[in-house]
Amino acid sequence: MKSRTTRSLTIDAFDARAVDIDTVELDQLYTLSIGVGWPHRPEDWQFLRDTGHGIAVHDEIGRVLGSAMWFPHGADFATVGMVITSPRLQALGTAQWLMKRILSASKGRNLRLNATHAARKLYLSLGFHRERTVFQRQAEVQRSGEMPSPSEGGELRKLARKDLRAIAQLDAQAFGAARPDLLAALLGQSAGFGLYRHGRLEAFALCRPFGRGHVVGPVVASSDEDAILVVAPHVAAHDGQFLRIDTHLADGEFCSFLARCGLVFFDTVTTMSLGGEFHDPNDRSGQTPVTYALASQALG
Repeated sequence: MKSRTTRSLTIDAFDARAVDIDTVELDQLYTLSIGVGWPHRPEDWQFLRDTGHGIAVHDEIGRVLGSAMWFPHGADFATVGMVITSPRLQALGTAQWLMKRILSASKGRNLRLNATHAARKLYLSLGFHRERTVFQRQAEVQRSGEMPSPSEGGELRKLARKDLRAIAQLDAQAFGAARPDLLAALLGQSAGFGLYRHGRLEAFALCRPFGRGHVVGPVVASSDEDAILVVAPHVAAHDGQFLRIDTHLADGEFCSFLARCGLVFFDTVTTMSLGGEFHDPNDRSGQTPVTYALASQALG
């Protein structure tokens, strides 16, 4: 896609300028996201800056008016996220200007993003097409009393740095792109449980601090039963605390388990892609791993 990008834009009778997002104060980014109702803490913003690239828009006196980021995975794929404009500028073309800069910076890669209802029309105009709904489920989680045990030959254990290679291999099969660097960063911030059978990792779930509490993700498994096995310990560890999980799954035993734990629907976004193949976890046969929960809406 060819697009003409500029470093400045006249918005609502004042000039705005794009800068590298790493040069912006974390408190300004936090204020931007809180202004649109997103729960990201300064620590969450810093993690995203450590793992991706992005731009921010500010005016002549340094107020941050918008942001957009992209996260490379290998040489030919990236996710896009944190596309935010302050409420008073959302109808003035700022988001489109930001996205054209992101498309230019990530040129040559297949892209995936998760679009809010308000942003869907913009992404369609840029050539993205709709894939699946993401169901954001969150609550002060209630331990359901379910602590299933693996069947004979299976072992559920805490994950450590030595498990990274196996985690990355399983995740790549499910996600459709290799992202070992991201998973290494996530593992450094997360508690994790993995299901091993005969020495081979067959499912895993990571859980880390995020937003109002903790988020569970990514979760990769080949069946609902295995997904429940690796998620249940995180639910038990956060009984009575705020927990969030973002999943493409619309039904099945995994979703029933989440409901029994009190993880109710809060909102939805739409996964959209530009090029490449989307691996739909609802087409699960039990033979190949699928992504049961996203790392986050920005990271996929």
